[in-house]
Amino acid sequence: MIMRALLLSLGLAASVSLTGCAGYKLGSTTAFPAGQHSIQIGLIQNKTMEPRLIESLNNALRKRFQQDGTYKLDTRGESDVVLTGVITRFDRAPLSFQPADVLTARDYALGMAAKITVKERGTGKVIFDREVSGRTTIRAGTDLASAERQAVPLLAEDLARNAASLIVDGTW
Repeated sequence: MIMRALLLSLGLAASVSLTGCAGYKLGSTTAFPAGQHSIQIGLIQNKTMEPRLIESLNNALRKRFQQDGTYKLDTRGESDVVLTGVITRFDRAPLSFQPADVLTARDYALGMAAKITVKERGTGKVIFDREVSGRTTIRAGTDLASAERQAVPLLAEDLARNAASLIVDGTW
């Protein structure tokens, strides 16, 4: 009786462990092998009043595609596809307030949105055209401008992570 229960539990554990990875796919999630296609990060425009967003987003997009590895990052203009974008929104919203002063915000949520377009270089066919957003939170402290300046790279990184995920997992 004990042997039967032991065999049953071992069989159950083996079936659970073998089916746990049934949905996992090894390698690239696209229809082609990783590194087969290349992408160039083109012109990013800023339509907001906030300065220094272009550099942060451009660097974050480059870093994200290099880390992902699905597309080779091309800097010479011979890529298969070109990514361009327009930063359309940068906003700040209060999240929490000082305990003794309900008018003074302590934490803020920063948000940024960009319309990202990816086109095939040879044909000009639009492959991806969508608005992507990113968010982060900051503690204002005594200097809100410094806190925002330090948070912009984190905000751009979140937007780049979201954009790269949508682009990489898309059907090309």
